[in-house]
Amino acid sequence: MSLSRRRWLGAAGASLSALWVSACDKLTMDPKFAGVLQKAEGLSLRAQRALTDRKALAREFTPADISKDFRANGTVRPDSEEYQALLAGGFADYRLVVDGLVEQPLQLSLADIRALPSRSQITRHDCVEGWSSIGKWKGARLGPLLDRAGLKPNARHIVFHCADTLEQTLDGTGKYYESIDLIDAYHPQTILAYEMNDRALPVKHGAPLRLRVERQLGYKHAKYVMRIEAVEDFAALDENGETKYGRGKGGFWEDRGYEWYAGI
Repeated sequence: MSLSRRRWLGAAGASLSALWVSACDKLTMDPKFAGVLQKAEGLSLRAQRALTDRKALAREFTPADISKDFRANGTVRPDSEEYQALLAGGFADYRLVVDGLVEQPLQLSLADIRALPSRSQITRHDCVEGWSSIGKWKGARLGPLLDRAGLKPNARHIVFHCADTLEQTLDGTGKYYESIDLIDAYHPQTILAYEMNDRALPVKHGAPLRLRVERQLGYKHAKYVMRIEAVEDFAALDENGETKYGRGKGGFWEDRGYEWYAGI
C-alpha cells in the first residue's frame, strides 16, 4: 500500500473522529444523525479491511525520532485502593487475568508476561485531539497470549478491563474499558506494553501494562490493563437485561459518542 494512500486513510479516520468530538450533544442524541455516523463507521471499517493487508504494519521510526516529551492523556494515576496497593508494592502482586471465552483461563505476573513472545517497536501515537508523539514500546504480543489461553470458537472480540475511572457514574460506566476484534488482536504490532523508551512503563502512561494497537487512534490504546476477556459480543446483555460492558458500545469513549473502529 502506498504511503500517500496510508496518509489519506489516516486523515480520513482522524476527520471522522474529530467530527464525533466536535458534534454538539443535540446532534449526537438524534437517532437519525447517530445512524448516519454508525453507517459511516461501518464504511470506514470495511474500506480499511479491503484496502489494507490485515498484517500491514503501521509506520515505524528510528530512535532519533522519539519525542522528547510524550504527552500523557486521560488518567495519569488511578486512585483506586487496589491500584494504589499494587503500585506501592512495585506491582509484585499484579496479576493479569485472561478469561471469558477461553479454554484455559490465566493469571499472569509481570514476570510471566515478560517471558511471553515479545516485540519492540517505535511508533507514532495519534490522538483524536489532534496531537501526535513518537515512542518506543516493548511488550508481549497479544496473539500468542490468546493462543496460550485458547480462544473458544464463538470468541469474536477482546475486552480490556482497566484500573482507571474517568468519571463517577451511578451505572458504573465510568470504569475505563476498551475492545478490539480478533483481526487487530492478532496483528503483529498489537502488544501489551510493559516498557516505554527502554524503561519500565511509567505510571502516567499506563503501568504496569497498556495496550498498543498501532493501526488505531490513541483512545483505543487502553492503559492500566487488569483483565483481558474474550467475548462474543461487547453489546451483550446480562440476565437483568443490562449491558455487560459499559453502555454496550465497545469502550469508555465509544459509549460517549466516539467511533468503535478508529483505524488509521
